Amino acid sequence: MTTANPVRPADPAAPPAGRSPRRISINLRQSGIYVAFALIVVLFEVITGGALLEPQNISNIIVQNSYVLILAIGMILVIISGHIDLSAGSVVAMTGAVAAVLTVNLGLPWPLAVVLTLVVGAVIGAWQGYWVAYFGIPAFIVTLAGMLAFRALTLTVLGNQGIGPFPDAIRTLSNGFTGGYLGNIGLGPLGGADLVSLLAGVVVVAGIVLTQWRKRAARLGYGQEVDPFPLFVLKIAVAAALVLAVVVQLARFRNLPWVLVLLAVLVLGYSLVAGKSVFGRHVYAIGGNLQAATLSGVKVKSVTFWVFVNMGVLAALAGIIFAGRLNQAGPTAGVNFELDAIAAAFIGGAAVQGGVGKVVGAITGGLIMAVINNGMSLIGAPSERVMLVKGTVLLAAVAYDIWTKRRAAAR
Repeated sequence: MTTANPVRPADPAAPPAGRSPRRISINLRQSGIYVAFALIVVLFEVITGGALLEPQNISNIIVQNSYVLILAIGMILVIISGHIDLSAGSVVAMTGAVAAVLTVNLGLPWPLAVVLTLVVGAVIGAWQGYWVAYFGIPAFIVTLAGMLAFRALTLTVLGNQGIGPFPDAIRTLSNGFTGGYLGNIGLGPLGGADLVSLLAGVVVVAGIVLTQWRKRAARLGYGQEVDPFPLFVLKIAVAAALVLAVVVQLARFRNLPWVLVLLAVLVLGYSLVAGKSVFGRHVYAIGGNLQAATLSGVKVKSVTFWVFVNMGVLAALAGIIFAGRLNQAGPTAGVNFELDAIAAAFIGGAAVQGGVGKVVGAITGGLIMAVINNGMSLIGAPSERVMLVKGTVLLAAVAYDIWTKRRAAAR
């Protein structure tokens, strides 16, 4: 009598039966935006003779484009849910005007003025979210009307003149830098660099390593495919090297911009909301398949409403940052900001039909636009050429996304 060999449980890290181990390859659809960003940086670094990656210029790129990056965080959630917001630039102008009236004309303490301005942004978002979510008017129409209406209100409040100057705290948030609390440390031929900034860079790198390692371990635990270990290590090493390189350059100039600290908090928080929370999963579900989300019990109207409220709050924050940077609220503030934010989201990998996109991708798309703006400015290119290049990049990004989808479907 023979006994059957005991059945051993499958190794979750092993490849499926009948399939050879996964070869080292790069998913161009997911990694293409980062490869393109690296190539654009290298191209402009060469064209500008090394001026692009100078410490002061890196700081300028971050500070001068911070408000667009903030808008891109909100815009990516709107686009993922299958909608669009054309009013963001006008809301930036209006909330900047509100902040100016509260701080300069009425003399309110700046913390109270900031909170009230954010509340105004939330009310604007709730107004637009109601018409989209509960009344059923397409977001394109609602926000197009908002773009006109809020610009008109801005002109009504400000007329043809600006209001300023802003309190020092708001200007510091927009243009200021962290203090050298622990002094500088020598970096050999690079000179001195702020120790606190360097430690912050090390903490960020440690966070990247930890989160990616846990993500890989979780996927292995569920028997899902992961990148081969050498490729995984290579990706982490490249990301860590880029973060440390930027931080070192900033630490050599005037330390970390406060607005970069704010952006880091926003990116971390919204990445967790989009990727880990129930609300984030519902946003993806609505954009991916509205009918399926409705049948699954997702409160579509409520989620859509809060997506627009969130967009209004972030637009108000961007309005405060932009007005503080200029040290006044002007009637022409925010012109075309919504187009830059939309472009950043699509260049960063968002799908036109919704359901796809990441916060980090939107930030990367925004940085691509920022590098193009800055690099073209350094070489003295006229504004029409800058717009031509940005339009071409946007078209290429969307075309690339559609091409990769068709290629995947054909397989």
